[in-house]
Amino acid sequence: MRVYLFIALVAACATYLFTPIVRHLAIRLGAVGEVRKRDVHTIPTPRMGGLAMLCGFLTAMLFASRLYFLQGVFRQNHQAWIVMAGAILICLLGIADDVWDLDWMLKLAGQLLIAVFVAWGGLQIIALPIGSLVTASPTISIAITALLIVVSINAVNFVDGLDGLAAGIVAIGGIAFGIYSYILARTSPSYASMATLLDIAMVGICVGFLLHNWHPAKLFMGDSGSMLLGYLITCASIVMTGRLDPATVSTSIYLPAFMPILLPILVLFLPVLDMMMAIVRRLRKGQSPMHPDRMHLHHRMLRIGHSVRGAVLILWGWAALIAFGSIMLLFFTPWHVFIVFAVAAVVLTIATMSPYLNRLMHGTVEEIPHDDQGEPDAGGRRRNGRRRNGRAKHIRNA
Repeated sequence: MRVYLFIALVAACATYLFTPIVRHLAIRLGAVGEVRKRDVHTIPTPRMGGLAMLCGFLTAMLFASRLYFLQGVFRQNHQAWIVMAGAILICLLGIADDVWDLDWMLKLAGQLLIAVFVAWGGLQIIALPIGSLVTASPTISIAITALLIVVSINAVNFVDGLDGLAAGIVAIGGIAFGIYSYILARTSPSYASMATLLDIAMVGICVGFLLHNWHPAKLFMGDSGSMLLGYLITCASIVMTGRLDPATVSTSIYLPAFMPILLPILVLFLPVLDMMMAIVRRLRKGQSPMHPDRMHLHHRMLRIGHSVRGAVLILWGWAALIAFGSIMLLFFTPWHVFIVFAVAAVVLTIATMSPYLNRLMHGTVEEIPHDDQGEPDAGGRRRNGRRRNGRAKHIRNA
């Protein structure tokens, strides 16, 4: 455990130190979020923070490869190097979008190509939860793995709308994944686990970046960051599933480990829910699934009356409740878990609706108008028009 904590610290410190450098680079490249009427932020703020996260992740992984305890997970196969190569590619695609505002179809095609490359390189889902556990064919494994990676990437991208929201939710999911994968690793002769390593390194880069990204953010993660985080948390779940032998592990105890399609949904429930709601909402209006609007979960929180920080903290609470609810089943009976879950859900519901309830009690409830044609840019994303290239004026001071 101490080794993993050390890797998390390395990832956090490296990301924290790289972030100011990346911020200045983003300004020079013109990757700056301009302020528009529909935006949450009020000062032009650089994006492209994913590059700092990538540097922190690679630094932590290279440190890990030199540690005796973890050297085995790098030598037994090429998964670690495939994950790092995919991380570089997905981050570069995000950087291109942060700077040049790529068309959504081009970006989606790039995501799919990178996901197929990673799956073809050996990072695959080896079993499908169809009735009993059935080993999938290589072609089906590659296809489902690529689809899962692309869905998770875009789920995190959709929820990246407020300072610190995406990084916090992914960190919470990473901690839950890390606990679970560490428990599984303790059943093997060696406690070393690639899944745990990926989770811990990912949590580290999220924490290091949050120190710069907490509202008011000095740097947005941009698509380069949200896509990277969605990619990493999915890779960790796939690696964890691949470590287990369906013939030797009791599915009654470790059933979630054999359901990689559900794992990212459990820890990324809010991003996935937000993405599904947005797609259905836009298709019903005859719009493209990528058409911007101000109806995401975090927009609704702000419209109720929460501050940016308050909305982020409450959404973190919901993410933690869902992510750790499944982990608690390993230690407590389902009935006890249900009671705790229900009580926590009631508390979070009251906190979520508190501004509305407060106005209702004071008789000041009124409909708050909203624009359905654009979306706030506090997460570093921009839609409906291209931004001006070049250095922006009045950029938030460091």
